[in-house]
Amino acid sequence: MSGAGNNPHTRAIAQFISQLSYEAIPDDVIGRIKLLMLDSLGCALYGSALEWSRILRATLTGLDATKACRVWGTPERLSAPHAALVNGALIQSFELDDVHRQGVLHVGAVTLPPLIAITELRPGVSGRDFLRSAVAGYEIGPRVGKCMGPQHIGQGWHSGATVGVFSAVSGAAAALRLSTEQAVHALGIAGTQSSGLMAAQYGAMIKRMHAGRAAQSGLYGALLAEAGFTGIVDVFESPYGGFCSTFSRSNDRFNLDELSWELGRAWETMRISLKFYSCVGSNHTTLDAIKSLQGKTSFGADDIASIVVHGSEVTVEHVGWPYHPQGLVSAQLNLPYCVATLLLEGDVFVEQFTEEAVNDKRRIELSKKVTVVHDPSITARGSNYRHMVRVGVHLKSGAKLEQTVEAPRGSEISFATEADIVQKFKKLATPIVGDAKADDVVNLLLGAEKLAQAEQIAQALANG
Repeated sequence: MSGAGNNPHTRAIAQFISQLSYEAIPDDVIGRIKLLMLDSLGCALYGSALEWSRILRATLTGLDATKACRVWGTPERLSAPHAALVNGALIQSFELDDVHRQGVLHVGAVTLPPLIAITELRPGVSGRDFLRSAVAGYEIGPRVGKCMGPQHIGQGWHSGATVGVFSAVSGAAAALRLSTEQAVHALGIAGTQSSGLMAAQYGAMIKRMHAGRAAQSGLYGALLAEAGFTGIVDVFESPYGGFCSTFSRSNDRFNLDELSWELGRAWETMRISLKFYSCVGSNHTTLDAIKSLQGKTSFGADDIASIVVHGSEVTVEHVGWPYHPQGLVSAQLNLPYCVATLLLEGDVFVEQFTEEAVNDKRRIELSKKVTVVHDPSITARGSNYRHMVRVGVHLKSGAKLEQTVEAPRGSEISFATEADIVQKFKKLATPIVGDAKADDVVNLLLGAEKLAQAEQIAQALANG
């Protein structure tokens, strides 16, 4: 294979994808992947009824007469690539899905749509194969994100769309049981399709679709490589036009060693966090800090003189701008707005975000009392502490309260219980598919290793 001598990291990843066995995966990783997938699917089912999801579904249905794969939460079917596109957008549809903080990646949104599409295209995929393939996807994308570092998103690339293709293709390639050579090409086909701009966070529906496009690109990469189509064999290492050299400002801004360090021994799946607020992950530590302070000293919106959030450079750039109404996406990504929402509503979940709330004068006025400032000492701690904040609350009474939070509730440091995750899933899924269907999905995911046909999961996700 031309160039094979210059692709040690690409080849190591390809070997991991092609050689990973169910038996080699530790029990705690299998237990965790089930809960992570259940959480993502709950987000998808809730998202199926949202406006941007309906527009996307209706548009693609008008273009696509193929009916190979299910669109989750609906009775509809589309071609496998279009189903992957829509289903990825569904998981990412309301800022409730998982995040690997170091890799800056919503992993389930890009991994599950192409993988579940494969189970429908190839009904012979067993439950154990499904779990093994999911782990392959959940392991690789975060490593690429860690390689690129937080500067990647700080530079303006949306990592869910750029880095996400590698989780997508890895899971799909594992499910197809591609050889190492085929997996090298699959990675190279997926990597060249990477794209996504963070300006989408300022009110555009297109941000919801970024994960879907990454999922679709990963599916294309795996299927094309299986058929003998070739890709960039040194997609990570190439000094000119490679993924890392192109998506970083300079060679010292990425670390290739992160791609394959302890691969198959140190499990990134265990470092993925879940969300219990319906907003971008960068906001969660601040919200936790305020709730913690309220638990010690009673105060509400009317008591606030000012709030100062000290955070990393990425936090300031990503979520710290002064709030202006630009749609739900912008509201969910804006930290001052989410702080105002918590203080006024007592929570920041799906019920708190409506089209009317975007222009809520109370929230807008209160958000003006929230300032987000850069703390170089937090940035200097590195990507492990990207979401760390020190929150100062100044009350009208003259009292000054302060709380530091390094990682949010539901993070890998303080992961949620199975009961909490099932409760969140059912809260999101039951209004869409009903109690019985929601229970079916829970039982299938938590007992996935027993399934002879993983396609049963896709069947349970259909509505009607």
